Amino acid sequence: MTSTRQDAWTQDEDLLLAEVVLRHIREGGTQLGAFEEVGRTLSRTAAACGFRWNSYVRKQYKSGIELAKKQRKELKKQNNGEQLQEKQAEPETTEITLSKSPELQLRDVIRFLEEYEKTEKELQSVVKENQSLNNQISKLQDQVKALKAENNTLENNIQLIEEDYKALIEIMERARKMVVLQEDERSKKVKFQMDRNGNLERVEK
Repeated sequence: MTSTRQDAWTQDEDLLLAEVVLRHIREGGTQLGAFEEVGRTLSRTAAACGFRWNSYVRKQYKSGIELAKKQRKELKKQNNGEQLQEKQAEPETTEITLSKSPELQLRDVIRFLEEYEKTEKELQSVVKENQSLNNQISKLQDQVKALKAENNTLENNIQLIEEDYKALIEIMERARKMVVLQEDERSKKVKFQMDRNGNLERVEK
């Protein structure tokens, strides 16, 4: 049993779907039969094929649909004319045969509606999931904005700290130079002289 596909439709698949549906219209078949035929070929559900046809592909083939309907009418007239000729040629009979096609078509319609309902629920689930993801993206975008603002504030604070640090270094350098100058001035005021014993002693000016 092959798994049912749920991936996106390609242009070739849309073309196949259109060709099969138009052929069924021309030959007097049902669209549901066309959806089931395409579904078997593409490993998709008939409901998915019907949803794709009604939501997108049908809009691209309006003129083709009208032409197929005209061809179906002409074919029906031709078939009715042939059947009338056959009835005139054949002897009358009291045997009546019942067609089972309406019953089969009704079952097909019921199955199609059930699958369509399932596809609709899956679509709603996808829409809800998409909304949830959009909300998460919106929250993440807000967080990114907040982090950017915080980062800008930190960069400004770092810049201020660097400026204060440079100013402090300059003040310390000036203070160091002042201390050196004061020590130099003090050293210049110192004078040594010889005492009675011949030793040098420091004498302040």
